[in-house]
Amino acid sequence: MTAEEIIGETVRLLPSSVGVGVVEPMRWLNATLLPILVAWWGLRRRSISFSGAVCGLFVGFLLTLGSYAFFVNLLVFFVMSSKATKFKGSYKRKFEKDFKEGGERNWVQVVCNGGVASLMSWLYIIDCGCGEQPINLLYNYRCSWLSLAVLGALSCCNGDTWASELGTVLTSSQPFLITSLRPVPRGTNGGVTVIGLVMSFLGGMVVGVGHYLALLLLVSNSVMLSSPPQWHIIIVGALGGLLGSLIDSLLGATLQFSGMDADGKIVERDGAGVVWINGSHLLDNHAVNLISSLLTAILLPQLALLVM
Repeated sequence: MTAEEIIGETVRLLPSSVGVGVVEPMRWLNATLLPILVAWWGLRRRSISFSGAVCGLFVGFLLTLGSYAFFVNLLVFFVMSSKATKFKGSYKRKFEKDFKEGGERNWVQVVCNGGVASLMSWLYIIDCGCGEQPINLLYNYRCSWLSLAVLGALSCCNGDTWASELGTVLTSSQPFLITSLRPVPRGTNGGVTVIGLVMSFLGGMVVGVGHYLALLLLVSNSVMLSSPPQWHIIIVGALGGLLGSLIDSLLGATLQFSGMDADGKIVERDGAGVVWINGSHLLDNHAVNLISSLLTAILLPQLALLVM
């Protein structure tokens, strides 16, 4: 398929499995305005930089155009992760060298956290059209797979954020490295705690709750009654958060550098006075987030077959 054909397919939005071929003007309008409002809110609260806000407009547009449920997933992740990042910031500053007040996200972080979900939403638009559909892996596999992939990508990001931002400050127990189980300092890449894993599960769950509520509000009762029970989405979202956090920790423990500087703070770059803790210089935090999001997006629909 040529580039012209791909663009034409996206514009025409002729779905293969949905009987709607025309996008309503209101959806185009909402897909434009809603991301602007969210970006404005994020800029005011210093949760996102200007470059991150501009990039977020494209991410938000693709997700909102595909399905309002996808937009809710994004909104839940952005709001909840921003609050988690700011929680007990003064305490995190004590052991995180690169701690940034307010957790302002730039365009690189937006791409690495929202890029996979945007890609899956774009594929959803091409294959399924624009609109909210209940998950039905038996009779509507492709559209359900792509919907769960979006959920997986964003529940992974939120679950990992909750694990790292809340799990580190809500427990007094020392983290252990996920690969060897040896104790490591707080903030070490690949270090996990029981509370952190619970937080990742809950972080994914709230994204699943958002998706479930969006379907209840936006999909007709007749369609919902003829579909499998949708509350399982909440469980699937929770599993996405836990799975994504585990993948992130495995990558962080092996392929991402962690060291301690002379001030006793965790750093991700080697240098004078830095003592190696674990990992290597193959990946940085952004790459780990991107790969974790992609793997969770691919694996979660298969995992959902066991639940739904």
